[in-house]
Amino acid sequence: MANKITLTANDGSIVEFYDEIKAQGGVKDVYFSPDKTYVVAFYRKPINANDRERITNIVGIYRQRIFDTPEGNYWKNLFAWPTKMVEWNGKTGIVMPFYDKRFFFSSGPFKGKEKEGKWFASAKLRNKFLPADQKGNWLTNLHMCIKIARAVRRLHAAGLAHSDLSYKNILVDPITGSACIIDDDSLVVPGKFPPEVIGTPDFIAPEVIETKHLALDDKQRKLPSIYTDRHALAVLIYMYLLNRHPLRGGKVNDVNDSGRDEELSMGAKALFIENPTDKSNRVKAQQLSPAELPQGDPAKMPYTICGPYLKKLFDRAFVEGLHDPSKRPSAAEWEDALVKTTDLVQPCQNPNCEAKWFVFDNTTKPKCPFCGQPYHGQLPILNFYYAPSHGKFISENYRLMVYDKQTLYKWHANNLVSPSERTSEADKKPVGDFHFFNNQWILINRNLPDMMDVTEKKPIAIGEYVPLTEGRQILLDKGQGGRLIVVQLVNN
Repeated sequence: MANKITLTANDGSIVEFYDEIKAQGGVKDVYFSPDKTYVVAFYRKPINANDRERITNIVGIYRQRIFDTPEGNYWKNLFAWPTKMVEWNGKTGIVMPFYDKRFFFSSGPFKGKEKEGKWFASAKLRNKFLPADQKGNWLTNLHMCIKIARAVRRLHAAGLAHSDLSYKNILVDPITGSACIIDDDSLVVPGKFPPEVIGTPDFIAPEVIETKHLALDDKQRKLPSIYTDRHALAVLIYMYLLNRHPLRGGKVNDVNDSGRDEELSMGAKALFIENPTDKSNRVKAQQLSPAELPQGDPAKMPYTICGPYLKKLFDRAFVEGLHDPSKRPSAAEWEDALVKTTDLVQPCQNPNCEAKWFVFDNTTKPKCPFCGQPYHGQLPILNFYYAPSHGKFISENYRLMVYDKQTLYKWHANNLVSPSERTSEADKKPVGDFHFFNNQWILINRNLPDMMDVTEKKPIAIGEYVPLTEGRQILLDKGQGGRLIVVQLVNN
């Protein structure tokens, strides 16, 4: 048995660990505590005064700003944030919580290993190595992306940039739709703590690659920041939902030098593989191996299958904002679009479909884009309207797809409530649910005291139901921000 080491941390608390390296990262060696509730990671090389101050702030003031708040507990699940600093044998270390068991593979060839995001982001790795019970489904992948966007939004709101967002620094669990950002000890504070690294290949913003040859103090040199995090976040979301890289297509920018070609393709000449006007970087089908199909081929699975809200943001991230950082969507915009997209999904009617869910497209004969199964049956779509003041209702360009046992929440009934870390326990409870009953679709009121069938001009008491028929108008909430739904039926 390895020796037990006992130290006093910078905050005066006692830290214990076994003198045995259990894991190694790029710059740190990791030791386990006796009860396995935390780990101690020591930097292999001595750290400079600036890094010491950065870590002191990360375990101190920045940690307090995020975790010593009413919603602090929520963030503990989304960050493996360092809690204290220690010194031992001339080395500096940080204490971090042990990763939750859901972030370790429970079956397959990697049983017991950490669920690094790369296994879920690449079609080849996912299709070749992952057992079906470890893949989750398309809806849980959406939930996972919401958590990542929410965590990045919180960092940015605190004035911090991660600087190295990639699938290496995010643990994911598509089974439960969970995510956790790790390696939070190298955060960037603009003007105070500069970045230590330029990022991980595949996720580095084009402007950083394009200017990396310049001196660090050159005004033209672009370094990791909140804007480069926005690029990395867009790449992550695209890869988790579509299992391919948005910039790796068929275009060769330097036929004689593969290193230079890579630098141009990810930097100055970076081009979205699905750019609607410039098709020169399209993926060539002959480049793909069978293990990369169908996800690797955008002709078979275009990014439009992610629905209208995400398509719009992918265009801003990879067309308008690819070389203009100011046009990139913020983490908050991604979070909002992902939440709205979860309201557009339908369960696939093919029991063997791996994706299990898809974004319903009511402009064509709807079918699951993942397995090709057409949708059979009648389907209600609820279009949301709200009254800015006590006036007439206007469309919100927001809708909810209905399926059997689908639930309605407070944030659907009122546009002043949004699902986030601040959502109260009361607001997390469903206020209504949908069922296919006696050959018709109905909405049962579970907890909306003001619900009103506007078409029939009658109140719908709690416990009663209203049929969802074409054009029917239902007021969900009379208060400020209250929404009206107009039912649209798709017959197929």
